[in-house]
Amino acid sequence: MKENTKKVIIYLAVFVLLLVLVYMISNNNKNDQKISYTEFITKVEAGEVAEIDVLGDTVRIRMKEDGVDEDDFPKEIDYFCTYMSVDQLVEFVDTYNADPLNEDNIIEATYKFKGESVLVTILPYLSVGIMIIFGFIIFKNFVSANNKGMTFSRSKAKMVVTSKIRFTDVAGADEEKEELRELVEFLKTPQRFIALGARIPKGVLLVGPPGTGKTLLAKAVAGESNVPFFSISGSDFVEMYVGVGASRVRDLFDQAKKHAPCLIFIDEIDAVGRQRGAGLGGGSDEREQTLNQLLVELDGFESNEGIIVLAATNRSDILDPALMRPGRFDRQVYVHMPDVKGREEIIKIHARNKPMDSEVDFKRVARLTSGMSGADIENLLNEAAILAARDNRLSITMVDITEGINKVLMGPQKKSRLITPEDKKITAIHEGGHAIVAHSLPMCDKVQEISIVPRGDAGGYTLTLDEKDATHITKEKLLQTITMILGGRAAESIVMKDVTTGASNDMQRATEIARRMVAEWGMSDDIGLVSLNHQSEIFVGRDYQKQIAYSENIASILDKEIKKIIDSCFENAKKIIKEKQSVLDGLVSLLLKKETIYTEEFDLLYNGTSVEEIIKVIDRKEKQSKKRQKTLKKQAEQSSQKRDFAVRLQTAEALFKAGVITEKDFEKVKNDVKVAENEQKDDKNSDKK
Repeated sequence: MKENTKKVIIYLAVFVLLLVLVYMISNNNKNDQKISYTEFITKVEAGEVAEIDVLGDTVRIRMKEDGVDEDDFPKEIDYFCTYMSVDQLVEFVDTYNADPLNEDNIIEATYKFKGESVLVTILPYLSVGIMIIFGFIIFKNFVSANNKGMTFSRSKAKMVVTSKIRFTDVAGADEEKEELRELVEFLKTPQRFIALGARIPKGVLLVGPPGTGKTLLAKAVAGESNVPFFSISGSDFVEMYVGVGASRVRDLFDQAKKHAPCLIFIDEIDAVGRQRGAGLGGGSDEREQTLNQLLVELDGFESNEGIIVLAATNRSDILDPALMRPGRFDRQVYVHMPDVKGREEIIKIHARNKPMDSEVDFKRVARLTSGMSGADIENLLNEAAILAARDNRLSITMVDITEGINKVLMGPQKKSRLITPEDKKITAIHEGGHAIVAHSLPMCDKVQEISIVPRGDAGGYTLTLDEKDATHITKEKLLQTITMILGGRAAESIVMKDVTTGASNDMQRATEIARRMVAEWGMSDDIGLVSLNHQSEIFVGRDYQKQIAYSENIASILDKEIKKIIDSCFENAKKIIKEKQSVLDGLVSLLLKKETIYTEEFDLLYNGTSVEEIIKVIDRKEKQSKKRQKTLKKQAEQSSQKRDFAVRLQTAEALFKAGVITEKDFEKVKNDVKVAENEQKDDKNSDKK
């Protein structure tokens, strides 16, 4: 609105300036007086005229007494008149000047009988025309600003007539697709369901963690059903102006009724569907009005036949109960994190347009990506593709994918960071403690990678691999996990006889697991099977007035139980480290020399292989890897050269046909390309040998 006001002010200013300009042009001789030709003759004979300037049929006159300044004439004049005959005017002036009696009153005369320029003639009319045009523009802008004010309350939903996404583009969500496939059948053949007395679901709520594919599933439903698809975010409804959100909801459903049957998809519906009465200030009124209107449109007095509302959120716990009831959102489809099979399917989908090296094993990648969502997998494959392109290779290798996983989980490596030898050794001891405890306890995840190269905020890391994707976790597994987490601090205390600040994150994670074991999962003998309702996420509007649901005595017991679990696990970790201290010393030595080792090298060390032998194995693998990388890079260069040869030949042929170069020059280019291709073949043969 402010921008429109500025435009109108500018147009008005220009309009006023034009008015002033026209006024000045039409009145630049405000002292002018038109006189008759007879009066002109009378004034001349009376000796009152000093100078005349004839332009076209107009005689411009400067008087002797009280006349305009000589330098300003004829821009400024005293009088003007018109005449009938050029000869008569010239004869009169010449006769007057030739008379001896008028020797002291001679009139200076200049003549230009061609008349005024066309521009001067039409300028007043042109100015009026310009004013009319500007007036029209100003009027149009006022109307446009008014229309924008009228359309401000309209919905911002984008309508997609056809979606290219299909269910085949969605992987790792088979049950979710089956639930939504029924919606497609409803939209395609509603008579089959109506004949049995079934009604079409009015709304489906997609619930799940971020990145699991909720929006993608909605697009797939639209693509499969081949109906119009309205997409909008929950935050697009609410504005600072009261009533706008409710108006936009009405407008959205009005548009949907015109295109029924159709789908409406509201992404992040928790932005507008939060529980009513949960606001901490007056600003919640507009959001609640918007929610009330949405509730009415979903299942109010008027029916919206043929309109299905899909909504997505990862915070279903804060939605208003009236929004969740049947008749509004009839179904809640929980979109889970993909399992190992689902991750493999997702990897294959995202790898369809990416050239993968023959050594890439999708099953192994699926196991390495435990706990990742579909969005995470897409991101890591994109990172792997970028790494391959950066190295000028034509295909993505397993090394690229492994690095992509680490970048997504922990950030890029920071090899340039200056680290003292003492810090390196402390990091090696700490990460070695994690790895040895994890390998020693049967229920801990398998160690995949150990590194003392900084990534993100971490000075080093120990990456473990969950190969089972277990849904239920036993108490013993949780205790062993805490023990593994505290293995780094245990190794520091035993080897260094001191501790560092590096275990702060480990202590937070261990304490959180222990707290949930006692307060939520009933894994404490003293507390028993009592849930103390400890929540990691709080909805302020709903929970800020809640009080702790247990006594101070229970709180004291809770703290003691948490400490007992932590202390017990820490002592167990120290015991394991003491038993395997020789392995820890070898691991520290190996990490200081190679910085990063993987499962195979760690297993060899744990089983008694010397550090020197393991270093030889690592050197051999690095040599093979570098050789393979070099080969792949050379293949990429050769492929690029081959394309250059083809382009060079095509260009030379086009120039020859156009007559720019001679046949001899064209043959020379062909020979040069042939020689280069033969040299390339010789290089390939030598590489094979």
